[in-house]
Amino acid sequence: MANKQVFPTKGNLIATKKSNALAHMGYELMDRKRNILTREMMGLLDDVKMLRDEITETYQRAYAALQQANMTLGVISDLVEAVPIDNGIHVSYRSVMGVEIPKISYDKPDYTLSYGLEHANSKLDYAYRCFYRVKELTVVLAEVENSVYRLANAICKAQKRANALKNIVIPDFEGNIKFISDALEEKEREEFSRQKVIKATKDKKSSQERPL
Repeated sequence: MANKQVFPTKGNLIATKKSNALAHMGYELMDRKRNILTREMMGLLDDVKMLRDEITETYQRAYAALQQANMTLGVISDLVEAVPIDNGIHVSYRSVMGVEIPKISYDKPDYTLSYGLEHANSKLDYAYRCFYRVKELTVVLAEVENSVYRLANAICKAQKRANALKNIVIPDFEGNIKFISDALEEKEREEFSRQKVIKATKDKKSSQERPL
């Protein structure tokens, strides 16, 4: 529905047409952004499924290896506490259509074991390697899942903005354009009719004043 409060002038008509053109451009940009982000997200969803499946299997192997190590060595909590804290994770970001996507880099430490070998065995070493693999996969999965989450939020926002432009803003501008255009055309017709009446009156008056 046209906004009847818009005063029907040529200046308002020009301004409304410019705003309408900008709204159309904004809708196209939002639609393009949504499509690009959707393609980016769809490319990551398959990775999420594969990573989750792999990390589940790796966790199962790691816990099974841990149980074996516990059975052969007893409670190994003292040995586990000897493993140093890993500070090799670093986060940077890349921009996709204004959306900051995380990029996690992992400086992998060497496999030098910090616990004494005289208190360990091959089963503990295997459990250590399994959990190390879990850590690697967790880093990758965290990057991918966080990227998907951010992309999904951005897609939702772009969709809402595109819908608002398409269903509310643009129809309102187009309604105003029609309202102003109709009002100006009606005013021009009235002015044309008025000028015609004035001319006819003048012509009649002139003919009456003309000497016989």
